[in-house]
Amino acid sequence: MTTLIESEEHKSLREAVSTFARNHPRTLGTDNKHFWQAAAKLGYIGVNLPEAYGGGGGGITELSLVLEEMGASGNPLLMMIVSPAICGTVISRFGTEEQKRVWLPPLADGTRLMAFGITEPDAGSNSHRITTTARRDAATGDWLLTGRKVFVSGVDIADATLIVGRTEDARTGKLKPCLFIVDRDTPGFERRPIDMELNAAEKQFELTLDEVRLPADALVGDEDAGLLQLFAGLNPERIMTAAFGIGMGRYALSRALEYARERTVWKTPIGAHQAIAHPLAQAHIDLELARLMTQKAAHLYDAGDDMGAGEAANMAKYAAGEACVKAVDQAVHTLGGNGLTCEFGLAQLITASRVARIAPVSREMILNYVSHQTLGLPKSY
Repeated sequence: MTTLIESEEHKSLREAVSTFARNHPRTLGTDNKHFWQAAAKLGYIGVNLPEAYGGGGGGITELSLVLEEMGASGNPLLMMIVSPAICGTVISRFGTEEQKRVWLPPLADGTRLMAFGITEPDAGSNSHRITTTARRDAATGDWLLTGRKVFVSGVDIADATLIVGRTEDARTGKLKPCLFIVDRDTPGFERRPIDMELNAAEKQFELTLDEVRLPADALVGDEDAGLLQLFAGLNPERIMTAAFGIGMGRYALSRALEYARERTVWKTPIGAHQAIAHPLAQAHIDLELARLMTQKAAHLYDAGDDMGAGEAANMAKYAAGEACVKAVDQAVHTLGGNGLTCEFGLAQLITASRVARIAPVSREMILNYVSHQTLGLPKSY
């Protein structure tokens, strides 16, 4: 099965990406623009986008593989989750021909970036409470967008943001999310950086949209398509976040293994002791299991099984988040005091690894999803 044993093509892609990423200076927590551009030049950033628009013609399977290998080499690119995976996928599936022509080629070659805004201060995981609303200007046909978003990554480096809003009649209770492309310099579209303890190249922002006027063609897809279009972006987001976490966990584990082989106490490498070796072995097992579920989710999504991919993507993200946090924790513990030094670069992963548990959906919400969607238990909310 392709979900269990990778094809030779995928193995070759892994090896090529790994070699490329390992030979680049480590970018974790630093400016990664040069690395992004170099990766795009090799076709890695747009590997999932249609060939007709300059992409590689692959899918989320290939893109998640690329992100995992970059992370495993200490060069994760958070915006890969957002720009090609979410925004590129939504536009390629539902965008107009003009939107595809304008956005997909530069997203594929890395010359343009898109951010994604869905989370709101009072909505959190409850997308039914999204209050960013869009209404038509009857006189011009334009859209007027008003609302707030928080924890939007990379808005300052993105040329536009794909904003999730809802049409005004959705306030009756029926969720009708709509997706709009908002250029960064659009009047009324304001951003404010959020101070984060997280040491990442990509900054987090709060967005304010005050009667932002958008042309009619800023709407992506059908106004009434609703959840279909939204989850076309959210499932890849979960799969890519899983790949991000697996890559980070693999990187931390590799640093710990290197240390455990070389650090010698009483003439014996510390890795020879089961108290050191067994937790690292368990971390490796957990990461491998998470990878299998991530591959399954990616294959289901690329095969067009949105419902099956939804379940698998959530479980992959859950498994990867847990495996990542445990791997990072064990790696730091293996190095002892050295695990907290700048020299070894593991301490910053303690905070970064929590992202895989928290975003884009918490592990508790995933457990809720599996409880009532998969197991048929009553909803608790």
